[in-house]
Amino acid sequence: MDYAMTAEQFQNMNPAQQTGTIIGACIAIVLMIIADWKLFSKAGVAGWKSLIPIYNIYTLVKIVDGNGIKFLLLCLPIVNIVYGIILNLRMAKAYGKGTGFAIGLILLPNLFQLILAFGSSEYVGPQGKKN
Repeated sequence: MDYAMTAEQFQNMNPAQQTGTIIGACIAIVLMIIADWKLFSKAGVAGWKSLIPIYNIYTLVKIVDGNGIKFLLLCLPIVNIVYGIILNLRMAKAYGKGTGFAIGLILLPNLFQLILAFGSSEYVGPQGKKN
């Protein structure tokens, strides 16, 4: 099933539904920005770096994997899927979580990033190795 909303479906909503949809989307976006900022801060990186497109991915890969230039693997078809899964596994390890949590990051990334950001997890180091 395709759960994406088309412009036509949005236009067919009444104004209250449109307003609710826009407010809900804005709240979700703001929550994810705050979560990314907190994840960067927990890793000892300036939170503002999470706001800059492309550089935020480079920095996240550096935090999680130890080598930021590997973010270029996310530009390669097929490889990006495999490396994305590996990044989620390493993100869980970097913040002291196990494989079960990593599976949650893979399946429900936004929810589990919020849990990482606002929970009691602490940054351990790239790939879970102490610095």
